[in-house]
Amino acid sequence: MRASHSQSIGRSLAGSRIDAAQGGLSTPTLLGAADPFVRARERLRAVAGSDATVLIEGETGTGKELAAKAVHAMSLRALQPLVIINCAAIPDSLIEDELFGHARGAFTDAGQERVGLLQAASRGTLCLDEIGSLSRRAQATLLRVLQDKSFRPLGSTTEQRTDARFIALTNTPLWDLVGADLFRADLYYRLCVLPVRLPPLRERRDDILPLAQHFLEKHARREQQVTTLSPTVQRLLMNYAWPGNIRQLEHAILRAAQLAAGTAVELEDLDLPGVTADLARDAGPENDDVSFTVLKRRTIEAFERQYLTRLMEQCRGNVTTSRARRSANAATSASC
Repeated sequence: MRASHSQSIGRSLAGSRIDAAQGGLSTPTLLGAADPFVRARERLRAVAGSDATVLIEGETGTGKELAAKAVHAMSLRALQPLVIINCAAIPDSLIEDELFGHARGAFTDAGQERVGLLQAASRGTLCLDEIGSLSRRAQATLLRVLQDKSFRPLGSTTEQRTDARFIALTNTPLWDLVGADLFRADLYYRLCVLPVRLPPLRERRDDILPLAQHFLEKHARREQQVTTLSPTVQRLLMNYAWPGNIRQLEHAILRAAQLAAGTAVELEDLDLPGVTADLARDAGPENDDVSFTVLKRRTIEAFERQYLTRLMEQCRGNVTTSRARRSANAATSASC
């Protein structure tokens, strides 16, 4: 990306950013050996060689942005910018200015020309995070760009083109949102060219302990002697539902690494939602059956609380929209 573009885009919204490095971005390491994750990783490698649009679906914390970075780094566009935009952070009134930019004098505060993200990502990759949160108006704006890769900056009479490759990320299956009349079907078909689903951590339990050990080695302070997870902690980690997936696991281990007083992480160091002192004791080796039953119930309750809170945040407090999304997700779960 040219330096002038970088300087212009530096004034963009906090919800957008550009990842670019001299010589290209290094390929992120996608850790895991469980079969569902290995299949997803192989699919990411396969789609990286294409310029077609990629749709990456997965629950919160499954590593969608890391996967998008891997696709970009493995592609022929790796030496060009990767522009990441958080769709949930941009209000309707600014979506066109963010994507298209504007000419000088386009509106009252437009004292100088500003390059949009579409132009900044040209020849590179534009990653649309939380694509399912876009309003109907914003969806229509994006559809026009995907159809012909052309746009016109606000206040300009000159049409421009972008050669950006698009990657869309969503934690709610877009087809469910289409069924609930919250997402345009024509936009869905434009986005779902090369779909990739990242499995939640509960579907790759063989990876939990290796990932936990990796995070422990990553976050343990140098002056600390903590190097292992106690057997009871290992049992708890394996039985926990992990509604926040890998992100929640890493944060739990980071927290435990800072609090651990001995050489091993103990139960009191984890502080997981829904895990009380009584529940922690149930994770002991003498309570196999109780551990699974109680942990399952408690973690499901914790997941439901976090899910509903996250849903309301995504829908900006709109109860009607939140109810429709929840119904769509429930219908999908019932059909599985």
